[in-house]
Amino acid sequence: MDFATTADNTWLIPVNSEKPSKQLQNSKDLQKNFYNISYPAKEKKYNTIELFAGAGGLALGVENAGFNTLGLIEFDKDACDTLKKNRPGWRVICDDIANISKLNLEDYFGIKKCELDLLSGGAPCQAFSYAGKRLGLEDARGTLFYHYAVFLEKLQPKMFLFENVRGLLTHDHGKTYQTMLNIFENAGYDIKKQVLNAWDHGVAQKRERLITIGIRKDLKNKICFRFPSKHTYRPVLRDILQDVPKSPGAQYSEKKRKLFELVPPGGYWKDIDPDLAKEYMKSCWNMEGGRTGILRRLSMDEPSLTVLTSPSQKQTERCHPLEARPFTVRENARCQSFPDSWEFCGSLMSQYRQVGNAVPVNLAYEVADMIYDALEGEKYELGT
Repeated sequence: MDFATTADNTWLIPVNSEKPSKQLQNSKDLQKNFYNISYPAKEKKYNTIELFAGAGGLALGVENAGFNTLGLIEFDKDACDTLKKNRPGWRVICDDIANISKLNLEDYFGIKKCELDLLSGGAPCQAFSYAGKRLGLEDARGTLFYHYAVFLEKLQPKMFLFENVRGLLTHDHGKTYQTMLNIFENAGYDIKKQVLNAWDHGVAQKRERLITIGIRKDLKNKICFRFPSKHTYRPVLRDILQDVPKSPGAQYSEKKRKLFELVPPGGYWKDIDPDLAKEYMKSCWNMEGGRTGILRRLSMDEPSLTVLTSPSQKQTERCHPLEARPFTVRENARCQSFPDSWEFCGSLMSQYRQVGNAVPVNLAYEVADMIYDALEGEKYELGT
């Protein structure tokens, strides 16, 4: 595989790679690297509100796709500070969503019912009460998803984007997600859903997300949405771990560091002396399964495993390929396709948590880009 490089030897998208997205195909600005991308300039004629915004991975991807952000709601102060620092012009609402959802949302955001183009976000996965026979909105009371559904009911946006972990499909034997789908449909939306792996969409990380797209039923014959196609080339750590800006990072204990020095890139506990591995693993030694996350060292020739909120947990370790240490905050941010200019606020552990909880920016962009195109179809259908 041949790579183009810049004068400072940063890694670029492979010369012969093919990108299905028309923007990725047509813009020379995008033929750079898998981070710090200059996205094609698009008129920001569509408006979005985001719930559970976190540190802004989803919001940044949606913005890059051409959306104007009317407001973002997030409860965590450090994440709010991150959003404000990077986008002073965004209206960041640092509050409990329960306090906002009960307001007159049309007045609060200055937009009439049915005018909002996109509601986005993803509520944490929580079991429902199943008190009602129809498994509807009342069953969601007491969950954070309830407030997402209230926003949907009150504002009736043209489309919504609801993202979550793949595990939502099987949570509580599938009843949780089915209840959500019932609520979406009762709110007046046709649903499209698909599990997308960020690695297929310009992100050097294996990370699966369940993407649920809603189209308001009165627009279903005017809005045609399709999920983004997979990229031909899938980036690996070698593509993104060049010239990473310096940043704080956690460190292993001296004993753990010496153990990781024995593990080859791409290896794990089975690749070292069994006695040393058994001493380190303790009770985990007798667990069933491959336990491949223990003493796991990544390779430059593979993608990152899912970036987590903590840099060093025994059963889900991700040691740096070339050094015996966890990834730094900025290295994790590269794995999440955040641009180097995106700064994170708060303590070191808070920054790790914000990065780990984020939606990969490039994945968010590709989904939002298809939403933008779908809304363009509705615009042309109406002759405006």
